[in-house]
Amino acid sequence: MRRVCFLLKVRQDRLEEYRRAHERVWPEMLDALRETGWRNYSLFLREDGLLVGYLETDDFAAALAGMAATDVNARWQNEMAPYFEDLDGTAPDTGMVPLTEVFHLD
Repeated sequence: MRRVCFLLKVRQDRLEEYRRAHERVWPEMLDALRETGWRNYSLFLREDGLLVGYLETDDFAAALAGMAATDVNARWQNEMAPYFEDLDGTAPDTGMVPLTEVFHLD
């Protein structure tokens, strides 16, 4: 099992909208995440827009590829893209760059 942490930046003027969108994540999106190996997935949002994502998966590349192959993910990424800074037209899920884990207490 691999622990993955990543950072993204939500536009400050869209923070409340972004929060509200995640209060009502589409059930088919939740199903797709589970079916493609995303476990213990959390998002944390700081007031300046810094978004920290955390998930556990057996194979991160396979989990990303599995989501990329779903129609629901394409629709969700399209809906979420306007909320983010610095993606230069790419989908938020392609902007996730995993951080290097330097310590873990089990």
